[in-house]
Amino acid sequence: MLYHHRLATNLDTMNNIYRRVAVYWIMVMIALGGWPTVMTVEVVTVASQPQTDDSATNSTPTVEEMCSNPSIQCSQMPAMCLQCNMTNNCFYGEEIDVNCTSLPEVNCKGDNHFVRSMKCSYCYQFPSSNYTCSSNFSCRTVGNKGSSTYIATCTINSSILCLGNRIFEKNVKCNWTSGHHWSTAIILSVTLGGFGADRFYLGYWREGLGKLFSLGGIGVWTLVDVVLIAIGYLKPEDGSLYL
Repeated sequence: MLYHHRLATNLDTMNNIYRRVAVYWIMVMIALGGWPTVMTVEVVTVASQPQTDDSATNSTPTVEEMCSNPSIQCSQMPAMCLQCNMTNNCFYGEEIDVNCTSLPEVNCKGDNHFVRSMKCSYCYQFPSSNYTCSSNFSCRTVGNKGSSTYIATCTINSSILCLGNRIFEKNVKCNWTSGHHWSTAIILSVTLGGFGADRFYLGYWREGLGKLFSLGGIGVWTLVDVVLIAIGYLKPEDGSLYL
């Protein structure tokens, strides 16, 4: 009877501890801003902005506007306004000179026949800083979370002369977030990591249960996770990036 009484007392004590931890965890989550927000909120906000037909509110210049500026030298006009005699009979990365002519509808200053230098390279071979690509907020990582890609439509910068199509498709690495904050993850790992709060927050509920019932692997698992989150190695389970 004494043994059963002590066992019941110990179980009640553990239940009280777990209840206090749960309450403390909820208070911390509320103080840190709540649970992760759904990533589509930002997309909906952008899409829900009122549309307007007034072209004056569009800050992006049209092709006609870019190719009609009498104050700019013809040799300095964007590539889309020029017709150049390019050749692929060159060495990759080599600087070559090409003969260019401004298009008939182009309004520019100076001689419309000139020579411009360019890099012997196809448009898609330029570094990513030289072109812009369409975004895909719905892409998800499958399998190897660090290597998932999607097919994006990219456009080379207007000032660059290059071989091939100026608009092309390219595999781009998924770069999205589901609302997890790195600062929240590291705080939870330091304060409540022994109870698996950091793992639960990042979506690893199985590992979170393991840490909860093992008290953070007697501290070892907790310390390891703090280091992994601090260096950015341990990311959200869905493969998204930290905010």
